Amino acid sequence: MKYNFLGNTGLLVSEICFGTMTFGGKGIWEAIGNIQQGEVNSLIKEVVDSAINFIDTANVYSFGESEKLLGQSIKDLGLNRHELVIATKVRGKMGEGKNNVGLSRYHIFQSVNESLQRLQLDHVDILYVHGVDSMTPVEETMRALNDIIQTGKVRYIAVCNWPAWLVMKAIGIAERNGWNKFVGLQYYYSLAGRDIERELLPLAEDQKLAVMPWSPLAGGFLSGKFTRNRESSGENRRDKFDFPPINKDNAYNIIDVILEIGKQYNASAAQIALAWVRQQKNITSTIIGAKSLTQLRDNISSIDICLSIVDLEKINTVSALGKEYPGWMVERQAQDRPLS
Repeated sequence: MKYNFLGNTGLLVSEICFGTMTFGGKGIWEAIGNIQQGEVNSLIKEVVDSAINFIDTANVYSFGESEKLLGQSIKDLGLNRHELVIATKVRGKMGEGKNNVGLSRYHIFQSVNESLQRLQLDHVDILYVHGVDSMTPVEETMRALNDIIQTGKVRYIAVCNWPAWLVMKAIGIAERNGWNKFVGLQYYYSLAGRDIERELLPLAEDQKLAVMPWSPLAGGFLSGKFTRNRESSGENRRDKFDFPPINKDNAYNIIDVILEIGKQYNASAAQIALAWVRQQKNITSTIIGAKSLTQLRDNISSIDICLSIVDLEKINTVSALGKEYPGWMVERQAQDRPLS
């Protein structure tokens, strides 16, 4: 297992992060996974035994059950808390109360306290804001995030699902006030969804932010279970929860290529798709999930695959983003400013 620094910090995290969205199975999350304590313990043991030190959860995953199951697993297995990097999130609606949602100071402090109770921990290492809250001033959110770090209940802050301009605005506000800034980005990134390459990955490189891709298999669509000529069994995640949205016709073209390349490496389509994400520039830790030990082991073993330049070019070609403005104009005008 390789370890990378979390952005511009001294914290090392494994190149694979284990995501716990499959834990709990309450409400809408049942379509993604319904793993209970015994199976959770088996998966977490495999994760730690595989030298993964980075585990990702969220308060909204099964409305708190994912955090509870993870916290109990750490206790049941007698794991050393100081060898784990635990991340959770804040923003989602966690109850009927008017203020039980969003990124207000009120909700951030309430949410962190409740997450720590469920996790049975005294702090989390990374707290992500889980999405945009257009009703709360960014200044209030960033001040609250800085202050929650000062309490010792959170070590670092990061962001999910914000547009690049808003991330940069938040960084600017924090820098101007001497507050803690975001250290990383958690965003959807897969062969079937390369949108963050337009603005967010350049932002991450410029600001020295870590990048943690979620859903690198596009909600299971790139797992190899879906092809043009193979009907789904009806038991896959995509059959019940068709998310994130993708261009399926184009995704089938991608699957054709990664299945063919997989033959050279004796690897599954999922392993090739994961290897591609891992080998992209500035990727810190790729988030994987699993419903079984077999699936988990298959995904983890993708770290042993190093795709050749030729294979990367084939995959990049079939999955490439279309040109968008102003990107194509920037590229065109860059021609009159050569390095030499």
